[in-house]
Amino acid sequence: MKVLFIISTDDGETIYNAMRLANVGVDKGDEVSVFMLGKGVTYEKSGSKEYNVMGQMDKFEGDFYV
Repeated sequence: MKVLFIISTDDGETIYNAMRLANVGVDKGDEVSVFMLGKGVTYEKSGSKEYNVMGQMDKFEGDFYV
């Protein structure tokens, strides 16, 4: 299946959960793309101890567009 995630928020919890779901899709063999839009382009600053955004980003092996 082909899946596209569009992330347009800088909320760390939302980005973390979207990327976690994207990673599940990749692990299951889906063709997953993530597009960061608007405030989403600041994802590097959105993480916290509780929501390791960059850990999920580093794990992601699909197409990624900013």
